[in-house]
Amino acid sequence: MIDRNYSKQELGEYLRELRTRTKLNRREFAEYFGIPLRTVEDWEYGKRKIPDYLLRLIEYKLRMENLI
Repeated sequence: MIDRNYSKQELGEYLRELRTRTKLNRREFAEYFGIPLRTVEDWEYGKRKIPDYLLRLIEYKLRMENLI
């Protein structure tokens, strides 16, 4: 479960882990979720913090669609 106390880098690493488990590259992942590519890159590199609720929703959707 995602905790609000994680840093931008830790959340970005978790997002990257989820994405790599789907075997999608950043562009495909961004298009799948309708998120700008630059935003996904910034989240993964820890330049911006992904909202906790959004990371949970992404993970939920990936699980429900059997992508992870």
